[in-house]
Amino acid sequence: MKIGILTGGGDCPGLNAVVRGVTKSALKRGWEVIGFRDGYRGLVEKDFVNLHDHDVSGIIIRGGTILGTSNTANPFAYTLAPLGSAEKPRDLSKLAFKNFKDLGLSALVAIGGDGTLTMAQQLYEKGMPVIGVPKTIDNDLSATDVTFGFDSALNVATEAVDRVHTTAESHNRVMIVETMGRYAGWIALRAGIAGGGDIILLPEIPYRAEEIISAVLDRKRRGKKFSIIVVAEGARPEKGEMTVTKVVKGSPDPLRLGGVSYKIAELLDKSKVGLESRVVVLGHVQRGGQPTPFDRWLATGFGVKAAELLDGKQFGRMVSFRHFGFTSVSIAQAVGKLRLVSPCAQEVLMALSVGTSFGNSGITGRCA
Repeated sequence: MKIGILTGGGDCPGLNAVVRGVTKSALKRGWEVIGFRDGYRGLVEKDFVNLHDHDVSGIIIRGGTILGTSNTANPFAYTLAPLGSAEKPRDLSKLAFKNFKDLGLSALVAIGGDGTLTMAQQLYEKGMPVIGVPKTIDNDLSATDVTFGFDSALNVATEAVDRVHTTAESHNRVMIVETMGRYAGWIALRAGIAGGGDIILLPEIPYRAEEIISAVLDRKRRGKKFSIIVVAEGARPEKGEMTVTKVVKGSPDPLRLGGVSYKIAELLDKSKVGLESRVVVLGHVQRGGQPTPFDRWLATGFGVKAAELLDGKQFGRMVSFRHFGFTSVSIAQAVGKLRLVSPCAQEVLMALSVGTSFGNSGITGRCA
């Protein structure tokens, strides 16, 4: 067999570990492996590199991806110059298929999140043998208990929450830590719980301004002259919208979020709670750096399982991690439905039990 590998969407820790896992497993079977540069751009523009054992040796500890990635290179609506433009997206899926056949490929391994895997499913439906590997720091892909990259991002976010505690307590401040999390608040939820956050704001639980103020004032009345608020970038008020910084045309998800933490700070400053608010936006810091040991282990397992699926010609499948074991599901089953935090989830109720506020007792109160 001769297989191709690509990494699409945003970068995250563990991508290289998957590339290594797939490549080494394939080479041991006597297969050839090529890696497409910059996600689907490499497939459309026939830009690739041959992968040998020495190419993937030592990359398990590296963040990012040696192949490069893109979150705008969509073969079905191609916008990248010189073959396409944002004004006139082109369907270049036939060209992608031609390149696939010209290179003599037997299958494609697509490593990415919902957007990348949706495109993989479209290619599969048109006849391309594809295997998917789930990647996202947001941990919002359904059909798998966890995605690689999440644990690494969670570690960064939790350390940030830990670090702002001393500043908040020393200066009697409200420290607001903004994590990534567009539609799913897993990073904010678990970093908030692990870091002892006093208020956690999630996209799944729209907040009420008065409840945030009340939670800060309640702590102040009890002699706690500081508060830690952990907020996901997709959090929004109960009767409002997410905070959008800009719109990127041609992207599978064109909305770029960020800045909700400043809205929370402004809200508290205007309410005269008597405490100064400061904001820490983590942004892409959560995506970079070395993967944690767990993510290296998980990503390696995903890569090895992907090779097993290739060996069995089980195409149209996505590697999945369920009940602490590696399995697979159809890509179609995995995409299109996000894995979101339930307001009645056990860990939400756990946080409520130790006094954490989610800024909306109306929603969480229904779970009692």
